[in-house]
Amino acid sequence: MTDRSSLDAVSPLDGRYARYTEPLVPYASERALMRARTQVEVEYLIALADLDATPLQIDDAQRDHLRGLYESFDVEDAEIVKQLETQGWKDYSATNHDVKAIEYFVREHLPDGLDASQWIHFGLTSEDVNNLAYRLLVKPAAAEVVVPELRDLRDTLTEMAQAHRDLPMLARTHGQPATPTTFGKELAVYAARLGRALGRVQDAIDGIEGKLAGASGTYAAHHAAYPDVDWQAFAAEFVDRLGLEHASVTTQVNPCDDLAELFDALRGANNVLLDLDLDMWLYVSDRYLGQETVEGETGSSTMPHKVNPIDFENSEGNLSKANSDLVFLGDYVTTSRLQRDLSDSTVKRNIGAALSHCLIGYQKCQKGLGKVVPNEHVMRDELEDTPEIIGEAVQTILRREGHDDAYERVKALTRGQRVTIEDFRDLFDDLDVREDVREELHALTPAGYVGVASDLVDESTEE
Repeated sequence: MTDRSSLDAVSPLDGRYARYTEPLVPYASERALMRARTQVEVEYLIALADLDATPLQIDDAQRDHLRGLYESFDVEDAEIVKQLETQGWKDYSATNHDVKAIEYFVREHLPDGLDASQWIHFGLTSEDVNNLAYRLLVKPAAAEVVVPELRDLRDTLTEMAQAHRDLPMLARTHGQPATPTTFGKELAVYAARLGRALGRVQDAIDGIEGKLAGASGTYAAHHAAYPDVDWQAFAAEFVDRLGLEHASVTTQVNPCDDLAELFDALRGANNVLLDLDLDMWLYVSDRYLGQETVEGETGSSTMPHKVNPIDFENSEGNLSKANSDLVFLGDYVTTSRLQRDLSDSTVKRNIGAALSHCLIGYQKCQKGLGKVVPNEHVMRDELEDTPEIIGEAVQTILRREGHDDAYERVKALTRGQRVTIEDFRDLFDDLDVREDVREELHALTPAGYVGVASDLVDESTEE
């Protein structure tokens, strides 16, 4: 079969968005899974040779040869494995079993002088290989591709928060004008939230577990062959050398609670960014944010003036799709009928798709942040046009001065009515307060009523 154009791809992840998902190919492709399975089989064979109980001996040159099978695993190797599984290869009939095809691949590529065919996959069940192989892919995919993108986003938000820490902006609660804030402080909130979410993702990555315990998690075949070997200790050391935590008590399958924790942690980070996407979209809609134009880009097929917030919209769509997939994956892979059923096999092949939608969402959000420019005059004009927002400050100062009807007086002046700063000043002049308090009230302005928002930027972006 000839290579198809990306324009013929069934999924947009390998078609329209292939340039965004390229970093995940070494971790999410079929060849990547074959390579990881080969790594597990090879390293397990070497580990067996290190046991005093077995007669298997593998010298340094032979070890280098074996490790080269997965370290340089290329397209031609993957095609051989696929033929072994689906068509047959050399004297082998089609296995119709992907892990058995790997076993035969390793057998056919043993170094000269090494008689080890009977030791390949010794005592293992396919899930021993599969659960480890998937985690050898998922862990670095998350740690080396996904997390750096999240960190870059957190850093961008931190930098933008610092740059705009003093820029006053009308806040809205329930969509209505509320106590002012600063644009920088609002971005700092997202930087802090994303920092905490990153911590949860990293904890989940660090806790990814691997299982190596045989057909029903009892080490039965291993124990039957060599009852004097501490197979639990062997498995724990083997899994640890692969860079994973050891899952000591399992059925035939690794229960996958560790993967579910990762999926949930990623969903939490995505929810922060979905919230950000929505707010940035609204800021653009309200003209608080302008967008730098791209030469030659079209915003609308009929309205030439438009510069649409397409990156935030695209991010929103991809992160929503990612979250849907992550919830499904987390719920599905943690269940199995008794010891084992194969329904999760096809489901796990979609982990890469979920991570890909995450990656696209992060890159699009980053691109959107890189385009936006605050319209300071719009923000300041709207503050000046909404003087009623100082009502909170007025009634709070009057309460301090002992006016128990302060809230009601300000409410009567402002609620549901259009007021001006002069209306407030008339109220101040009629109040029975000390002159210094009257001056304090007259000094209130919408743009100046931002509390310690600027200081909060430092507190919120220290992570």
